Amino acid sequence: MNKENLNPGDVRLGALLRASRPLPSLPPRFQEAVWRRIEEAEAPAKSDSWLDALAALVLRPRLAYATVAALVLAGVLLGTYQGAQIAKRNQQARYLAVVAPDTLR
Repeated sequence: MNKENLNPGDVRLGALLRASRPLPSLPPRFQEAVWRRIEEAEAPAKSDSWLDALAALVLRPRLAYATVAALVLAGVLLGTYQGAQIAKRNQQARYLAVVAPDTLR
């Protein structure tokens, strides 16, 4: 064979090979379908329940600190309320023990 034809940089050979492979035509509305798929992939997924939507909203980075602060505050308030109830019950039990030591127990 001729060495000239085996050169990969041969411009004529490259053009001939490209011409021998015809490009298939794209289906109708191909570009629209591609953009629709891209938009669907970038769109936020719709969650199945309101709990999933709430969790997705709360777990966003800018709301995460506010959520943690609100939960800590709620815990402190509930703990304070429960502590007050326990203290009230203890005071009632002490009063009852002082007023009627053994008769009402």
